[in-house]
Amino acid sequence: MPKMKTHKGTAKRFRLTGTGKLVRANAYKSHILEKKSPKRKRAFREPSLVHPSDEAVVKKNLGIG
Repeated sequence: MPKMKTHKGTAKRFRLTGTGKLVRANAYKSHILEKKSPKRKRAFREPSLVHPSDEAVVKKNLGIG
């Protein structure tokens, strides 16, 4: 059986923390920013964790586990 290949689109968007959690960037921060409050835009800068129900798919695409 050949090796599993890493899904490169997934690899560019997600990274693993030291404890094994998945980190992602926030959406909604690239355009139409005038109507969004400064507080909301600052919050988009901080990375978020992937929801537990989505972790299995992302880890499979990254070739983890």
